[in-house]
Formats: sequence, C-alpha cells, structure tokens
Amino acid sequence: MQKKKKEITLDDLAGMVKYGFDGVDKRFDKIEEPLDRIEHLILSEHKQRIQVLEREVHKIKELFAMS
Repeated sequence: MQKKKKEITLDDLAGMVKYGFDGVDKRFDKIEEPLDRIEHLILSEHKQRIQVLEREVHKIKELFAMS
C-alpha cells in the first residue's frame, strides 16, 4: 500500500520558512553579548600592547637623541 503524498502549497512553504526563522533574533541576542565581551577584551589587550610599544619607541628615540 502506497502512502499518498501531501501536496505542499506556497502558503504551507511560507509557514515552514517563517517557523524556521521565528526566534532567530532571540538567538542572535544571546550571541551578541558574548561577542561584545570578546571584542572588548581584544581591544583592551591591543590598547595595552600599543602603549607598551609606544613607551619602548620613546625610549629608543631618547637613546638616539643622546648620541
């Protein structure tokens, strides 16, 4: 005995797509906060590294100015 295939209408398909996307914005909200924290940590680390490099360059400039 063969099962009769149900025909899918465009409205059915639209409903399935909508169901798939429902809640996506909520999931992005859950991802956004941790990404913001990661970005802040990376930028903070880079800022510290740049400050160290600027101090080192300043020391080197002072050494060459003395020569």
